[in-house]
Amino acid sequence: MTVKTYDIVIIGGGVMGSATAYYLITADKNLAIAVVEKDPAYERASSTLSMANARIQFSLAENIRISKYALEVLAAFESEMTVDDQQPHIAFRQEGNLFLVDEKGRHAAEQSLSLQQTLGCEVDWWDPDAIAAHYPLYQARDYCGGTFGARDGHFDAYAVLMGYKRKARHLGVDYVHDTVLAVQSAHKHTTGVALAAGGRLLAGAVINCAGAWCSEVALTAGIRLPVQPVSRQVFAVDSAVKPPGPLPLTILPSGLYFRTETGGLLLIGKSMPDDPVGFDFSWDDKRFLEILWPELWEFVPAFDRLKLLRGWAGLYAVNTLDGNAILGEWPELRGFYLANGFSGHGLQQAPAVGRYLSELILQQPPVLDLSIFSPERILAARPVSEQGLV
Repeated sequence: MTVKTYDIVIIGGGVMGSATAYYLITADKNLAIAVVEKDPAYERASSTLSMANARIQFSLAENIRISKYALEVLAAFESEMTVDDQQPHIAFRQEGNLFLVDEKGRHAAEQSLSLQQTLGCEVDWWDPDAIAAHYPLYQARDYCGGTFGARDGHFDAYAVLMGYKRKARHLGVDYVHDTVLAVQSAHKHTTGVALAAGGRLLAGAVINCAGAWCSEVALTAGIRLPVQPVSRQVFAVDSAVKPPGPLPLTILPSGLYFRTETGGLLLIGKSMPDDPVGFDFSWDDKRFLEILWPELWEFVPAFDRLKLLRGWAGLYAVNTLDGNAILGEWPELRGFYLANGFSGHGLQQAPAVGRYLSELILQQPPVLDLSIFSPERILAARPVSEQGLV
């Protein structure tokens, strides 16, 4: 049995694990870090199966600040992640996010908008006439308005993931193609991980960045996390009527969302209460044809003729306690750190989370204090809502 010793082992080499590895090795180039990834092709990685959105339109100050940092990182990402004169191309397009608001949600939307603007975010209130002026295909008369974030946008998630990974490896991080069977410990302190191939990686710090599989990983250490994998489906369609320009990620109060994609296509999705729980990667064309399309058609009558080209499903790691991240050291197992339960926001939160975890582990003052998301609240069953601690 092969045994190797590291300072830190990261479970999961997706965007969260790779970003964390990058920030750790950047902070201390002498660290010995291993990242264990069971799917190096990232065929089932949540980030690469998402619509790759970044937005600052949250109503919790910490989430807003996390996204502000993400937008800064994405703007400079290609130059920062250059390795040997090879620069990643992440196709970052700040085409905006538009949240439609009905009367029921107006008060909450106005409160969130006020907080966002107080924190220096470029978000505006548009009445129905303004929405129609910007996007004449939309029928916004049934809504009282919407909030538009001009700096929100989308990007190539795979390119961002590989940018972090390539840079981390260039700086000395080891990537191991294997599956973690168990997080090991002694005397309530992490000692490393056991691998499916039969080896062990010894380390005083282990970070769970396993995404939708995080609860399975934590359970090997006797820890139950309130995080479950939930399938989310996305559909790519072609429309007979083309918008005059790019459409922002547009979100209706019902949860339906859509945006334009490269090549004149539309991407459409909707999170629903009956979305399957478990590792389900199947998609159903009837979901689009019978549920999503009629609702889309009502809001954009010009989309009465669409051609469904393809669909796919990815997983959200849904924190059933409060839908927010679980970040930091598990109180009952020293050296075991969590970056879990992002509930669909992990891709855009990876830069701030990776930096924060590196600061915690290296005992540095955090640039952005994210202690509100501490795992202690899980043990105390004390949720964090978008308005703060409940």
